[in-house]
Amino acid sequence: MTDHLTEDEVLAAIPGLSRTRLLVFLETKMVIQVRQETEGPSAHVFRQIDFARLRLLCDLADDLDLDNDALGVVVTLIDQLHTTRADLLAIARAVEAEPPDVRARIGLTVLRSRG
Repeated sequence: MTDHLTEDEVLAAIPGLSRTRLLVFLETKMVIQVRQETEGPSAHVFRQIDFARLRLLCDLADDLDLDNDALGVVVTLIDQLHTTRADLLAIARAVEAEPPDVRARIGLTVLRSRG
């Protein structure tokens, strides 16, 4: 696959994804297209991450029988989890760059906070 996928490529590759369902995902901003090349029914262009997200949305909707409201909640929680993970990784890298005594104090504080 290329870096960007057309609407037709996405529709052909994802089982259960119809043009109507795709438009709902776009309108509700569960997926945001890269750009719109032209006007018309096949104008949307998507990144690989959008493709993966569309697959996930279809899997969640179909396998768990989630309606759009529930799907929106689940996707928001997944997004928050990814953000938290990225933040935690940034903090871990910052702590790793500190001198050993600072890392030890931070580690001790973490252990104490666990109970």
